[in-house]
Amino acid sequence: MAATALAASSPANALSWPRPPSAAQRATLFLLPPPPRRCFSSQPLHLPSSPSQEARPLSLLRVRASSSEDSSSVVGDDLLADLKEKWDALENKSTVLLYGGGALVALWLSSILVGAVNSVPLLPKIMELVGLGYTGWFVYRYLLFKESRKELANDIDVLKKKVAGTE
Repeated sequence: MAATALAASSPANALSWPRPPSAAQRATLFLLPPPPRRCFSSQPLHLPSSPSQEARPLSLLRVRASSSEDSSSVVGDDLLADLKEKWDALENKSTVLLYGGGALVALWLSSILVGAVNSVPLLPKIMELVGLGYTGWFVYRYLLFKESRKELANDIDVLKKKVAGTE
């Protein structure tokens, strides 16, 4: 017993490295939010040192903001007038509002779904690999050779005709 007490009180043990945190301590460390960022500039503020700039009165250094009639407001007015004409020409305004609302709800739900998938530990990386694999297959299948590019262009034209209702 005397040997263990002597070993515990020896100067070598007093200077040893601290123990690594236990699993419970590590878990609580990861649950804490990160500390806030503080951005302090270490650069000194440079003021003009020439006597001519220091001697000017402050009233000469003021800038007056003014607006001028430029083409951006004219384009905005034309855009609003065009949208107003198209809205007045619609017969089923409630259908357009219903589709727009449905699109916003679908966008909101998809953002929630992506956030949930992103929080699963390995799933985002697996999804990236699947996306890279599909991209590689698509390039090989449709973009690498001239005949397959023509086939893709024909498929796109057929799809455009189906959507437009001309076929």
